[in-house]
Amino acid sequence: MRETRFSGAGASLVARGRLLWERGGTLGSLFDRLSTVHAGKPLVEQPGGIRLAGGRSSLTFDDATLLVQRASAILAPQCAGQKPIVLRGENGYGFFLTCVAISRAGGVVVPINPQMRPDEVAHVCTDANGELLELEDLEHALERWDPARDGALPPPAHAAADDHACILYTSGTTGRPKGAVLSHRALLDQPSRMLLTPFVQPADELVAALPVAHIMGFAVMLCTAFAGAPLYVMPRFRPLDVLEAIERRRSSAFVGVPAMFRMLLEAGAATRDLRSIRLWLSSADAMPEELARQFQGFGSSLFVRALDRGIGYATLIDAYGMVELSGAVAARVYPPLAPERQGDILTFALPPYRLRVVDDDDQEVAVGAVGELMVHGPGVLRGYHGNDDATRAARTDEGWLRTGDLMRRERLGLVRYVGRKKDVIKHGGYSVFSSEIEEVLRSHSGVLDAAAIGRPDPIKGEVPIAFVELAAEATVDAAALEQWASERLADYKTPQKVTILSSLPRTGTGKVAKALLRSQLEDFRSASALSQNAR
Repeated sequence: MRETRFSGAGASLVARGRLLWERGGTLGSLFDRLSTVHAGKPLVEQPGGIRLAGGRSSLTFDDATLLVQRASAILAPQCAGQKPIVLRGENGYGFFLTCVAISRAGGVVVPINPQMRPDEVAHVCTDANGELLELEDLEHALERWDPARDGALPPPAHAAADDHACILYTSGTTGRPKGAVLSHRALLDQPSRMLLTPFVQPADELVAALPVAHIMGFAVMLCTAFAGAPLYVMPRFRPLDVLEAIERRRSSAFVGVPAMFRMLLEAGAATRDLRSIRLWLSSADAMPEELARQFQGFGSSLFVRALDRGIGYATLIDAYGMVELSGAVAARVYPPLAPERQGDILTFALPPYRLRVVDDDDQEVAVGAVGELMVHGPGVLRGYHGNDDATRAARTDEGWLRTGDLMRRERLGLVRYVGRKKDVIKHGGYSVFSSEIEEVLRSHSGVLDAAAIGRPDPIKGEVPIAFVELAAEATVDAAALEQWASERLADYKTPQKVTILSSLPRTGTGKVAKALLRSQLEDFRSASALSQNAR
């Protein structure tokens, strides 16, 4: 049989495809493999310098590969035998490279948000049976690395595609964070499929300011590396800095959560020159259609740098995903058409994922009806670490994930997002489970019971607030309870307001009537008026 030969861009695509599908791969072997395809190409730039990189603010694929190899050699004794390593440190690309190095050394990565309080970190270490690694300590060890003294760099530790690669912690109905176990196959499935799409290309520079310890930020770094697209990383999201960077660098793509888009708009996005952006990417929460179409108009489908001119409208992709799915599994795509000419935008599954909308008995609902979304595909979590009950509740024997989100079933396999079945507050792209806030408040000796809900916010989407019922003869005030919570919860989880009620409204079965709290949130004039209505 005659061999078909390719050249140029086609050769690059074929080479990447062979690298991923014919030879396989794991998180730990990521840069060893990608550097053979993207050798010498720019990988990332981060203002202020990249941790582990000795003060450098930019890296090529070759630079990153060497850093990961050296870091993994240092970490090998600590990671041997698939030891869970709880990684804490400054957000940025150095944090991501350390995750890859842990995997390369044979460990299971457990990245955590640096905002976590000591009690939260201790829970993760205990639950994962993991050892805490400070990013700063690894950085110091790398500074002392001597190739002549420390010898040859070892190859990536052996791992199978279905072995545990990562444990990402997310809150659950018990109020304690639980670890979603993701395999190498699950993590690498999404970026490998991106090679078949026109969305992110090697010619793009994508601007991002996302936390790497969360699945969205982690997946973005994986996807851009696979695509060979340079990434401009901002460790902290500051809207004016993002707008300035896009204007100055003429970047062609930006990824963020809807709250970031709202803050960009508030910071004056409409008055800035964003024509170089051909692709806006959003995830972690539902993007309002009006906001999506505004940003389409700010960018363009084709930017001619020589003429400093943009043509048409940008594309916007609103992706649906979660940590239990290892990233995005469905999307709404706003094509580069005039916003006023676009019809209703519905959500579709990204192959090979399948979607079902079911009732309480897991039976698919009729077209037009609302039910819980279930998802099947390679990114579905293996389970929750050490929590078989939670695993059985979330994942069926056939591998379907119960997402806890409500969707309306449409024709042709499409769905429309309706709301959240789980009691979760979407705060600036973070998922904040009210049960975790409530457990912290209840741990105070002066609190009898507590209820946390999300208050609508034009910038953050929702902000957490809480209502408490005090124990008899307790004298604690709301300010003291807010301080109590702030000392035990990350900032994005801390209720921005605590209201003390004489009694919490309850249903006939004794549960707190959160629906009543939400419905009267905008109407009540005082805590006493709300309490009176609840009786």
